[in-house]
Amino acid sequence: MPKKPYVFTSAQLRYLELLARSYPTIQSVCTQIIDLQAVQNLPKATEHFMSDLHGEYEAFYHILNNCSGVIREKVQLLFGDTLSKEQCSELCTLIYYPREKLKRVKREQPDMDDWYRQTFAQLIALCKLLSSKYTRQKVRQALPPEYSYIIDELLHAQPDEDDNQLYYHQKIVDTIISIDNAEPFVCAMAALIKQLAVDCLHIVGDIYDRGPRADSIMDMLMEHHNVDIEWGNHDILWMGAACGSEACIATAVRNSLAYGNLSTLENGYGISLRPLTLFAARTYQNAPSAERAAHRAITVMLLKLEGQVILRNPDFAMSDRLLLDKIDAQRQTVALSGRRYTLKDPDFPTVDPADPYALSPEETQVLAELKAAFKESRQLHRHVQFLYARGAMYRCYNHNLLYHGCVLLDEGGQLLTVQMGGRSLRGKAYMDYADSMARKAYFGHLHGSKKVFARDFMWYLWCGRYSPLFGREKMTTFERMYIADENTWEERKNPYYTFYNSEKTCKMILQEFGLRGSHSHIINGHVPVRAQRGESPIKGGGRLIVIDGGFCRAYQPTTGIAGYTLIYNSHGMRIMSHQPFADTERAIDENEDILSRSQVFETEVARLMVQDTDKGSRVSDQLYDLSLLLTAYRQGDLIPKLPASQAGRMPGGYEEDEPNTSAPGPVS
Repeated sequence: MPKKPYVFTSAQLRYLELLARSYPTIQSVCTQIIDLQAVQNLPKATEHFMSDLHGEYEAFYHILNNCSGVIREKVQLLFGDTLSKEQCSELCTLIYYPREKLKRVKREQPDMDDWYRQTFAQLIALCKLLSSKYTRQKVRQALPPEYSYIIDELLHAQPDEDDNQLYYHQKIVDTIISIDNAEPFVCAMAALIKQLAVDCLHIVGDIYDRGPRADSIMDMLMEHHNVDIEWGNHDILWMGAACGSEACIATAVRNSLAYGNLSTLENGYGISLRPLTLFAARTYQNAPSAERAAHRAITVMLLKLEGQVILRNPDFAMSDRLLLDKIDAQRQTVALSGRRYTLKDPDFPTVDPADPYALSPEETQVLAELKAAFKESRQLHRHVQFLYARGAMYRCYNHNLLYHGCVLLDEGGQLLTVQMGGRSLRGKAYMDYADSMARKAYFGHLHGSKKVFARDFMWYLWCGRYSPLFGREKMTTFERMYIADENTWEERKNPYYTFYNSEKTCKMILQEFGLRGSHSHIINGHVPVRAQRGESPIKGGGRLIVIDGGFCRAYQPTTGIAGYTLIYNSHGMRIMSHQPFADTERAIDENEDILSRSQVFETEVARLMVQDTDKGSRVSDQLYDLSLLLTAYRQGDLIPKLPASQAGRMPGGYEEDEPNTSAPGPVS
């Protein structure tokens, strides 16, 4: 029986008419269908997950360069039988730090021309291996523009009976060396290898604070070919400071002083603390040092500003954090949770008992100058705008759910309902609300109370009782600063951090975000994994992976390691645990890599292809649309243009009214 014709709706035909502008001929549709079907059957590209970088630039830079061990694995796979272990390490270091390593090599190698020839061959072979899972067009798009033609030629050499291509490629290499262009060519090849090794980088929060060079990390991320960021509470703090939140500004300054780290603030963003230090020296003369005086001064200012935010926002439910009015100056105590505690430091010269949360005139002036410095820092706003452009509260990517902190749960393990902004919110809806408010705080044309609330909410996301980025009942800034009893320092976690050990709970959270596949996971940061106590980063029956293992040096004595990262490729998922990184100079001089251990916790029975990914879903939609367009052409519902070879030879001697347009090239 003949196939029944497809009946198009008027809406479908209108859409197909628009699609036909890109694919005006039957052959252009067929070509694109063939190309997309081929793309669907390429292996899934590699994803690299990192979290809680906390300004540790050197360790981050090294792990980014070695792609959590992927580069070394490929070098050993390709050259393990022909190069010694030391030679493999030398090649890896060259790829990680090409400019720096070449300086050392030039001092040691007697024949650099011969060294370049051997190294070029190794780098080209490695590029060929890594490029095998991509379309040729995507590889071409990744090529450095200044060498795109040359590298493309070298990657696709084909033998012939007279070895003409071999001589041709040898001549290319000889010419590169003879005109002293070998060093930039090595650097370009090293960059290409790292780009091909990892297709997508996910930063699951907390780039800022503690370590010395968060701004340098941001510069690197802005140069990365494909990165997304799931905001952490330390990131949102600096974003809030850039929005003009006074409480966030005071907290960012206090954190920098508390960790003895002023380089990001002063050198990275050009924010001077001179007004604060001069005021502190006059006001806190009993402090043991200028830094301690500044720390005391900004802490008192912060407690006042936090009090103002809490008093303005009853929805925040944080009235128990109003502690300045609980101080008894004569007895030098503070009332907390029904008890009185002696103050370690009873010096509060700027606190007015009649109005404890009001800034003094001098504090007001200091804050105004800090606020102006944050507002005028072009580099800070450049980085914050990138955080907004590439970042979000959470992300669903290739069937996995990525977020930094938690999805708030109640004591029974169910999604916690939060009253905020006159609405009852929970789960995904609350995360979407938080994302929207964070964007409005920076980009929204808000005025009056709405503008104030948006900025206050940025501070709330940093440390609020029901902040999904913070995930704790309270931040005990006051207690740690002023009360000796460490029992008061406890920051009770949301029940999420108990229930995430349950596979049932993890499945519930995944379903809340529309992820129901058997291979969906939650990728989580924020809470360091205490590996030396035997704690596993894999929770909930393999459904949740925590990848904060301690990049921050301050955490490493507790965690016992220097961070977890995650690799997800076409063969499955592997979590990588890393030992502390010594320093970059030692890595270059001694070819020393970070010691990493790989734990495969999920292996795919069949290799994952592009058709199994988010990109594959989009391609499937494109294929469906193209199949409809092809049907419409062949049924006569739409009239295709003639191929270019037949243009001007219409039946009856008529010519086409419009010139033919060529079909677009294949997708990457």
